[in-house]
Amino acid sequence: MFRLALPLAFLAAPALADDPLVESVTARASASGWSFDVTLSHPDTGWDHYADGWRVLAPDNTELGMRELVHPHVNEQPFTRSLSGVQIPAGITQVQIQARCITDGWSATTYPVDLD
Repeated sequence: MFRLALPLAFLAAPALADDPLVESVTARASASGWSFDVTLSHPDTGWDHYADGWRVLAPDNTELGMRELVHPHVNEQPFTRSLSGVQIPAGITQVQIQARCITDGWSATTYPVDLD
C-alpha cells in the first residue's frame, strides 16, 4: 500500500510553472533618467498565477527601479510595459532585467541590457 500512496501523492503535487521570460528590452536615456520598455511572456492563468513585476538591476544586483504589474495578462501575451526615471549611477554600462511571478517569485534568469 505504501508503494501506491507515494506515486499518487507525487501526482497530486502542483506543477511548477515557467518563469516569466523577458522577450526584449528597449532602453533610452533622457534628462530625467533612463526609460525601459520591457516585453514579457508568461503563461498567466488568472489572479492566482501571473507575472507581477520586473526590475532593473545594477551589475552588483542593486535594484535601480521596479515596475509592478497589478493584474494578469492572460489574453495579452507577450506584453510590454514601461518604466521611466530610472537613475543609473555613473560608470554603469550594463544592467540586468529580472522578471517576477506572483506564485514563483523572481526568475533565476536575467536579461542583460547594454546602455549606449
